[in-house]
Amino acid sequence: MMTCAIIDDDEINRLTLEHYVELTPNLKLVASLNDGIAGLTFFREGNKVDMLFLDIEMPHLSGLELLRVLTNPPEVIITTARQDFAVDAFELRVTDYLVKPFDFARFTQAVQRVASRRAPGAAPVADIPTSADLFVKVNSRMVRIDFDEVLYVEALSDYVNIVTPKHKYIVYTTLKSLETRLGSFPNFMRVHRSYLLNTQHIESIEDNTANLSGGHFVPIGKSYQEAFFKGLQRI
Repeated sequence: MMTCAIIDDDEINRLTLEHYVELTPNLKLVASLNDGIAGLTFFREGNKVDMLFLDIEMPHLSGLELLRVLTNPPEVIITTARQDFAVDAFELRVTDYLVKPFDFARFTQAVQRVASRRAPGAAPVADIPTSADLFVKVNSRMVRIDFDEVLYVEALSDYVNIVTPKHKYIVYTTLKSLETRLGSFPNFMRVHRSYLLNTQHIESIEDNTANLSGGHFVPIGKSYQEAFFKGLQRI
């Protein structure tokens, strides 16, 4: 059984979340609060939960401000009507970012993501697989990318090039940072000092080069080959 709390001053969304929790096996609601100050008091009194559904825009203390003052926050799922806080939220290492209004399927994906990040042996909460989607900032826009569709990610100095079958996204971040964000998704492997590879899209491997769907090629660095080929044996 996993426990959760809700901190959201949007009453309709809070009630929706409470209903979704009731519909989710092995998920127990411990507290449902309507502002950040109440949330801060809840945690400072020593209360603990496995996950927190947290709104951002709240009076007196915003969700992001609350996260910055908590010394040991639980897994956090942001619930907000705004897309433009996503970069700040993921810098605070939130687990997922839900944009209102969201449906029960998307809620379940976020809960499953928390379950997958818990200690080995934890029972999954739901059967719906997690979609590895994140918001990234491309120029002045926030873009949602489904990382299941990503072929590979290439390091470009202080930027990365995220390549999908239809698009290329130049994003201001490091390959190491993106690798950390995708740490709970085993299909992504570091195969070169400059490349992250989605093994789902490998069609063949020849001469230490991965041939991907759509005619893309990614080199497999010498120092990464042993771990890479061992990883393929588990796929």
